[in-house]
Amino acid sequence: MAEKITGVVNPADSPDDHDIAASAACEDSEPDDSSGHDDEGAGEGKGAAHGDEGAEGVEDGETVGRARSYRLALLVGTLVVVGLTALTGGLGYRFYESHQAAQRRMEFLQVGREAAVNLTTIDWHHADADVQRILSTATGGFYSDFSKRSQPFVDVVKQTQATSQGVVTAFGVESATGQQARVLVAVSVQSTNAGAQQPSPRLWRMRIDVQTVGRDVKVSNVEFVP
Repeated sequence: MAEKITGVVNPADSPDDHDIAASAACEDSEPDDSSGHDDEGAGEGKGAAHGDEGAEGVEDGETVGRARSYRLALLVGTLVVVGLTALTGGLGYRFYESHQAAQRRMEFLQVGREAAVNLTTIDWHHADADVQRILSTATGGFYSDFSKRSQPFVDVVKQTQATSQGVVTAFGVESATGQQARVLVAVSVQSTNAGAQQPSPRLWRMRIDVQTVGRDVKVSNVEFVP
């Protein structure tokens, strides 16, 4: 009776073949590391790309901020310059007006003072020239009135051989409006004639109106006041 033999190894299945098969199975079961490394590298590449984009965005924001700050500073500087220019121009114009008004006032005073001296300084030796000097600085109603009376006045001065000398003791502007003014003048006058040996001083006060005529200032009215 034949026995059933178990555990018989097939001669065709050599140990080397089993080892090769096992090795192949193990190799098939191990994960492919190359794919993982590639994904990681790709991820790092994407992160770097996003980082570069973020840095560029920050730089663009800083550039825009600096440009806005520069424009704002330029605008503020321009406004300051314009404001200072306007202020300086306004102050300069006011100073010019004040200077012009002061010069005009002094001119009014000078013409009023000279008119008072001319009216009170007469010499019978050259009375005609004295009268013409008065008329050369007169205008308006005063010129018309004095020119009509000038010849009779000259005749009286010559007949009486009169002389008079006026000296201004005080003067000032009573009022002034633009191109005209009223000047008050106090004059001490010494007069002599053929019948008086000693001069007799007198104190006169005159209110003299002056006004601008072209480039000149002339006398438009004279009034003697107590």
